[in-house]
Amino acid sequence: MCRGLYSLGVIKPFTFPEHFETDPPMEAGGAGKAYYGFRAALMVRNNEGLTKTYNRFRDPEETSPDILQLRDLHAAMDRAVLDAYTWTDIPTACEFLLVYEEDEDDAASAATSPASSGKGREKRKPYRYRWPDAVRDEVLAKLLALNAKRAEEERLSGAAAAAKDAKVKPAKAKKAKANEMSDGPLFAATSSTRRSEESGDGKAKEARDSSSRKKH
Repeated sequence: MCRGLYSLGVIKPFTFPEHFETDPPMEAGGAGKAYYGFRAALMVRNNEGLTKTYNRFRDPEETSPDILQLRDLHAAMDRAVLDAYTWTDIPTACEFLLVYEEDEDDAASAATSPASSGKGREKRKPYRYRWPDAVRDEVLAKLLALNAKRAEEERLSGAAAAAKDAKVKPAKAKKAKANEMSDGPLFAATSSTRRSEESGDGKAKEARDSSSRKKH
């Protein structure tokens, strides 16, 4: 599916399935690892890089057992990813489709060019082994719809968080104001009055005690 999405023009990051970080479908099912491991071994065995390997992969005339198995593993990887999105009804069968059609003049020019003369073969046609247009368009539409849904969910979640913050802030401000009042001039004045009263009571007691001693 990764190559399928690339052929769709989906170069930027797209919406992943739910719980992808904790349960990667391609790894959990082994489809991605199996595909990657087989492809790596195939390239080493044939001493070919990715370009040559995928030129064979999408060549309709290529029927070697290794390439046929690589195509099967590719379909299994597509199936694992589509199932992770719960899109189990979407088929994974690929077809050999031309990227563009050559007109007769271009074909004749390629056949008679110096590069092709004497080599006994025609210019390779631009085939791609991919999903049919209907399947490709359906998957792309589903990805776009899922992306819009996730964006709306994030927007609503952000709005809910903002509303919660708006309720919390007045409560915090009210508490802060109450603390400020308890530490403010009114509290200070009350404390000062209390201290003055206590001081006056103390002085009155001292005066009474002194008078009593003089009488005796």
